[in-house]
Amino acid sequence: MPVLRHTTNALGALPTSFRLTLFGAVAAAVALLPAASASASAAEPGVGGYTDPSYASACTFHRYGEGETPPLSLFSADPLCVEYAKRDITVANGGAARFLLAEPARFAIAVPACRYWQLDHWSVQATPGGTELVGWDGSYWFDKAEGSAAARVRNITVAGQPARAEEAAKVIRPYDARLADALVSEAAGVRVQLPVSGLC
Repeated sequence: MPVLRHTTNALGALPTSFRLTLFGAVAAAVALLPAASASASAAEPGVGGYTDPSYASACTFHRYGEGETPPLSLFSADPLCVEYAKRDITVANGGAARFLLAEPARFAIAVPACRYWQLDHWSVQATPGGTELVGWDGSYWFDKAEGSAAARVRNITVAGQPARAEEAAKVIRPYDARLADALVSEAAGVRVQLPVSGLC
């Protein structure tokens, strides 16, 4: 598979510390739903497992660019609906560093929310304007009052070409097996039950 070999070689050319930090951060972000539902029942796999949240019509999306963090005023939003551009995850121009610095604040705003829906658009490349090594669009939500959550990734690419989740996972697995597994699982669509929160 020449595309996969080329992409794996390109990822391997990135500094080791950068690859490990980047894929650790990406894995944590993709794992937001499972982390929020650690005590949830077994996932319900399959495309039919994912649906948009019941509160979708009540969402007003707050959109943030590369490395942008939401303001603290969003803590009171219910539902909290955000969309993040994560397309400049590039080592050469500092885009990866901006991404890594923004993630803690993004998590801090998400975790206390009762109803949360995140859309994001990922792209990892070695140089600005270079071919996308891997990319995808994600949709992750939870509803603590209803006791449910779901995740789905789609529009997956490898070396700038449409790809199956398994192909992207093969590229990513040497650097982060957890992220590779999450991509495969969430490409199929995942819905889980959460413990209901009395605070919501």
